[in-house]
Order: sequence, then C-alpha cells, then structure tokens
Amino acid sequence: MLINEKIKQAVELLREFDLDCWLTFTRESAINGDPVLPFIAPGEVTWHSAFIVGRDGRKRAIVGKFDRKRIEETGAYDDVESYVTGFKEPLQRHLRELNPRTIAVNFSEGSEICDGLTHGMYLVLEKTLAEAGMAGRLVSAERIVSALRERKSAAEIADIKEAIRYTQEIFGLAAEFIAPGRSEREIADFILAEVESRGLALSWDAATCPAVFSGPDTAQAHYTPTGRFVERGHVLNMDFGVKVSGYCSDLQRTFYILDDGAEEAPPDVQRGFETIVESVDQARRAMKPGERGLDVDAAARRVVTGAGYEEFPHALGHQVGRFAHDGTALLGPAWEKYAQKPFRPLEPGMVFTIEPRLTVPGKGVVTIEEMVVVTESGASWLSRPQKELILIR
Repeated sequence: MLINEKIKQAVELLREFDLDCWLTFTRESAINGDPVLPFIAPGEVTWHSAFIVGRDGRKRAIVGKFDRKRIEETGAYDDVESYVTGFKEPLQRHLRELNPRTIAVNFSEGSEICDGLTHGMYLVLEKTLAEAGMAGRLVSAERIVSALRERKSAAEIADIKEAIRYTQEIFGLAAEFIAPGRSEREIADFILAEVESRGLALSWDAATCPAVFSGPDTAQAHYTPTGRFVERGHVLNMDFGVKVSGYCSDLQRTFYILDDGAEEAPPDVQRGFETIVESVDQARRAMKPGERGLDVDAAARRVVTGAGYEEFPHALGHQVGRFAHDGTALLGPAWEKYAQKPFRPLEPGMVFTIEPRLTVPGKGVVTIEEMVVVTESGASWLSRPQKELILIR
C-alpha cells in the first residue's frame, strides 16, 4: 500500500537529512489540503489533524474522532489518537515525549508541492509549540517532501507506465479521426469519449486536457480547444494525459495535415520537427544522477537555437507523479520564476517530461513531449518516442 511504503520511506529520509521529526498539520483538507496528504492518509480529514513521523521510527496520527477509523485501517501508524474538543493537548503531549530538536513542517518558498501548510495553520502551530515550551523548532520539510514524491518506487513507475500506455493508444486513435474540416473541439471530444469508455481520469482539468492547437496564431499552450477547423498545410499538436491509480501521464504529439496530392511535409516543417527530435534526444542523453536540471535544459535549448529558431519560452521539462506537474527539481533555465528548482541535482526514480518547442511560420507549433525516468546511470524512455511526423491525408 502506498501510504505504508511512503511512511517507511519518510523515516529513512529523516535520518538521511538529520531531522528529528516530520509533522504534517492540516484541516478541512477537501477545501485547502496539503499536496502530500495522499501519501500519508487514505482520504480527506476534517478537524485539525497532525501526522507525526519520528526518526526513531515512531509514527502517530492525531485526528478528529470521525476520521480515526480510516487512519487506523492503513496500518501505517503505531498509534492513532482522536479527540473531540481540541487537538492541542494530545499534540503537545506527544511532542514532549519525542522532544525533537527540529520539527520539519510543510512550507517552502520555492516548491509548491512542499508548501501545504497554510500561513494560518503555521501560526496556530507556532502558538501551540510555544505553549509547550518548544518554540523555535520549526524548519522546512522541503527536502523530505521533495524526496518522498520524487524517488518513485517500482509500483509508482508501473502505474505511470500504464497511464502512458493508455495515452499513446488514444493518440493513435485520434490520428485516424483527425481530418481537414474537423474542429479542435471535435477532436478533443473524440479523445474525451475514448477516455470515458476506458473509465479513466484526466491528468489535469478537462477544459485543457486534451489541449488541441491547429495552425498558426493559436494560444499554443494551456488553452481550451476552439471551433477552429483543421486545414491542409497546417501543423496540429496535442497535449494530453490520463491517470492510473492516481498517477499521471503527460505527452504531446505533433501532426501535419498534408496538402492535396502531397505525400510528405514541406521542408520547413520537416526541418523543425527533426530539430525537436534531436533536442529531445540530446536532453535524455544529458540526464544522469547528479546532473543539474539547468544543464539538461541548456543541452536541449542549444539544439533549437543552434538551428536558428528562437528559444522556447518555458522550462524543458517538469516532473510527473500524482500531478502532471509534480516534484521540485526541474529541467529549466535559471529564470526568476523557477527559483532554485533548476539547480537541484537529478536522482534515480525521478520521472520527467522533455518538451521543447519551436514555431514554423505560417504553419504552427512543432513540439514533442516525452516521459523518461532517471536511472542509476542515465535516463530511460517511459513513453515510446515520436520520431516521425504523424501525417494526416
């Protein structure tokens, strides 16, 4: 079970990072939950809830009365204590027993997946600890939460592979459906029907999953499919993913709509596509444990700019897990918005996308998005890489 696996992993991480205690503190999680909650609890919680893991291996949950049974049934915690009137007394008592030098909690300036503790709950926790004589012990749990999400187990990788398999299968069916005169919306609806028939969930919001962009002058990314019709002589690209057992895929594919009588794409489209294929390949070759995402991004970016195209206006790739955008380390440039993410070293078990792009004037955007996993010696494909333009006759 994922929760048991991740709680045990958290104990090992506390020892690795020389931290005494990890505390996840949340309430009404359906409204404003911590992103880490699926790794430590089997569902939402209501009242103030504390999940405490010590480096000595002790695991305790303090939750509202009606959440107790579900937490107990995970078998992940040595003790599950419930309350009715207030959480302070049991929380203070347990922390006094542990007497940790450091209490790692889920806040971060640079990583959204590690920033689940709201400011209000941080203030509540500060006051609660001060009353217990334990002021000044809070530190960021960013390293723990990052590693917990990023170092994926064999079971997590298997779910991601299955999500990728479904995504590639549906892309193949979409290639047979796409035709001149069909709209972006019609293509998206076809894909959504295939997802529904398989009982799958989407990797992100249905408004933009799948995203379909046909021809030049489109929004290019993160936008809903429109009534724009597919035309001959245009590039069409799609961004799409599904979930399996809570784990996501995230892939993009590029198609070209042939002119009447044509058997191949024109030289400018073909050159753009081959540039992107090479950019993706160079990125994968540059990936290995210890390398920085910054340097992997640079290897791919050099291929695109070296061929005379403008550099793509986004990071090369992000991690994928329970969210399409997951994890802290990033394959990206040293831009302000990415903070320290591009400087984080790659580790085995991290799953990344690689997704450079370029524009072919008058035709559209050429992009491929593949998924890879970092191994002990490099990076391996999880998706079946697109090496040829998908031609639509």
